[in-house]
Amino acid sequence: MSAKLEALCQNLQNVLGDRIVSLKTVIGEVTLEVAATHYIETARILRDHPDLRFEQLIDLTGVDYSAYGDGAWEGPCFAAVCHLSSLSKNWRLRLRVFAPDDGFPVLPSVFSLWNSANWYEREAFDLFGIHFEGHPDLRRILTDYGFVGHPFRKDFPISGHVEMRYDPDQRRVVYQPVSIEPREVTPRVIREDSYGDVGHG
Repeated sequence: MSAKLEALCQNLQNVLGDRIVSLKTVIGEVTLEVAATHYIETARILRDHPDLRFEQLIDLTGVDYSAYGDGAWEGPCFAAVCHLSSLSKNWRLRLRVFAPDDGFPVLPSVFSLWNSANWYEREAFDLFGIHFEGHPDLRRILTDYGFVGHPFRKDFPISGHVEMRYDPDQRRVVYQPVSIEPREVTPRVIREDSYGDVGHG
């Protein structure tokens, strides 16, 4: 581990103390995990503390861990993962927090700390169903207005539940149950035995 990453990890341990659930460095990247109850407080400290100064939220996404690794994942399934950057300190951090309830995953919004979280949290809400409490305008951003479900959850069918099409008789868009038969698509490469031989063709 580089001296810079060691300094970052040491600063995080000194400043955050018992708030840290996990702190790991893998492939030159530091990941900090905190409990949902400490999420906003930790995020504010990460932004404002003079030894940390993560002024910028680069990205925020939702993650569904229900089929992570060999499928034997234990613990909450849905997490929000933030990528933070400190321009003044020239270091980066991944901040991860799990929503305690898989049935209705709720986490506080970090929009009040980094307004760049606005569309990122809307996207995580739309695709994973993570509700960000305190977000000023939490509504779908990528799926259709009448869409039911959250397409990036691993329990969601690949083809969806409904399809829409324009009906010329009714002169409007209509929704109907999906008519596509479920199938497994396995890519194959089929070549002639003599493929690639010099002079072939």
